[in-house]
Amino acid sequence: MRKEMTSYDCDICTKSFSRKSNLIMHKHTHTGEKLYHCDTWILVVRKPISDICGKSFSENCDITKHKRIHTGEKPYHCDICGKSFSDNATLTKHIRIHTGEKPYHCDICGKTFSQISPLIAHKRIHTGEKLFHCNNCGKSFSQNSDLIKTHVFILGRNRIIVISVVNLSLKIVS
Repeated sequence: MRKEMTSYDCDICTKSFSRKSNLIMHKHTHTGEKLYHCDTWILVVRKPISDICGKSFSENCDITKHKRIHTGEKPYHCDICGKSFSDNATLTKHIRIHTGEKPYHCDICGKTFSQISPLIAHKRIHTGEKLFHCNNCGKSFSQNSDLIKTHVFILGRNRIIVISVVNLSLKIVS
């Protein structure tokens, strides 16, 4: 006789889990509670002291992946070329270079992509959305790379460039 599976459902989103402990861990993603803290010491550049990284994560697997930044551990290897990666998701993306797999496609023109982020940027061509703005001249761009690569060189080399990640803008300081 087969034992009936119990489902533990999240009352906030549609996810369900076969184990209660997994549901409890999942709920931390909704509350913002971060139980796992990186206690890796890092050397702060230009300061003769060490400091704790201090990043926090809601799930144990995320802290494990994060700590590999500090240790340099890369346990995932490409069987085709031998390149190593710190997490399995990056290896999966890399393997698509060899296989030519492009699972993401534009529902407007049909163009295909191996990763989701270029698809999101590509869709802005169709919508005309321009999220990246130059605070120096006011010109807008659909891709951050166009703002940084093309526009910055036009404005000149003898200035300090300040990129604001918060509001996705660029300011040139003389």
